[in-house]
Amino acid sequence: MSMGGQALPANLGARSLAPEPRPVVVKLGGSVVRSSELPAWLDVIAASPRPIVVVPGGGALADEVRASQAELGFGDGAAHRMALLAMDQLAWAVAGLRTGFEVGDTEDALRHSLEQGRVAVWAPYSLVANRRDIPQSWTVTSDSLALWLARRLGAERCYVIKSIQRRCAEFSAEQLARDGVVDEAFPAMFKDANLPAFLLGRGDQAALAASLSLTAEGACGATID
Repeated sequence: MSMGGQALPANLGARSLAPEPRPVVVKLGGSVVRSSELPAWLDVIAASPRPIVVVPGGGALADEVRASQAELGFGDGAAHRMALLAMDQLAWAVAGLRTGFEVGDTEDALRHSLEQGRVAVWAPYSLVANRRDIPQSWTVTSDSLALWLARRLGAERCYVIKSIQRRCAEFSAEQLARDGVVDEAFPAMFKDANLPAFLLGRGDQAALAASLSLTAEGACGATID
């Protein structure tokens, strides 16, 4: 093939036809964000060749919302919005720790960050607060919201990182919800998302790095089914 009498480079057509990698969603539990392991997790994410969207949990800020609700008695609708704002705050905290991490509050903003080669960090309030298809209650937390976002973005997979000691290679979404590891809405959201999801815990940075490599098929010994 030629243009203007000049042959195109042999590999140009192959590059143009190569599919862009789909994004990967990494949910960092709020307790992970406040832990000593956070820098190691962020190092793995920053070094990955894949486009990554980070979803921080609400952590201690969301716990304060729970405590305030119990003390003051405001409704779940207000608590839902306050918990989303807690996630927004930790999104800014996480993005402020690494060059090349950028907060986005809409799908377009997140996609733009990925297109620019940055790690996108989701601040969910603008996208989620007024939606009627997401329960405004504690049945939905950042765990389920990470799956919801992954589906919206057409993500390849979702990692859920918790401050737990992972002991099993496979996990049932229903059992994780019953054990309180994830929120109540997680099993239904996981079914709707229809994408691979993986649970990682303390010390699992190497497993995440291996799974994020471009040659990996996605399994990292922590499959949620």
